[in-house]
Amino acid sequence: MRKAIREDAVAISALINELMPFMTLQPDGAGAEQFMMSMSQGAIERYVIGEEYQYWTGWLDGDLAGVVALRHGTHLFHLYVAKRYHGMGLARQLWELARAAAAGQAMTVNASVYGMPMYEYFGFTATGARVEQNGIAYVPMRRAP
Repeated sequence: MRKAIREDAVAISALINELMPFMTLQPDGAGAEQFMMSMSQGAIERYVIGEEYQYWTGWLDGDLAGVVALRHGTHLFHLYVAKRYHGMGLARQLWELARAAAAGQAMTVNASVYGMPMYEYFGFTATGARVEQNGIAYVPMRRAP
C-alpha cells in the first residue's frame, strides 16, 4: 500500500472501468457516459494531484489490486478492488487507510448497491433512498465518528 502518484492514473482508471457493470444501470454503461468520463485516465490524474483528494493504492506482484480515495478528508470518494482480488480482504485494508486518514471524523459515501453490504460491515448506514441518475445507482451513507 502506498500513496498514489500521477502515473498511477492509467492503472486506476483501468481498474475502475473493469468494475463499471457493478455501478451502471445498464451492463453496457448506456446513460452513464458522464460518470464514465469522471473515471477516465485524465479525470483520475486530476483527482490524484488535486488538493482536495487523498489517494492510496494497493499492489500485488506489480499489479494494481485496489484503490481508495478521500475527498475533503471525510467523503469516501473511491474504494475499488480488482474483481480477481475480491474476497481477499483488500477492501478492508484500503478502508483502514482511509479511516485512519479521516482521523475519527464522520464519513460519507455514495455506495453502489453492490457495495452496500461491505459499507454496512464497515459501520456505514443509509441516510437516504437509492438514487438513480445519469445511468448509475447509489445509496448515500454515513458513518458516525
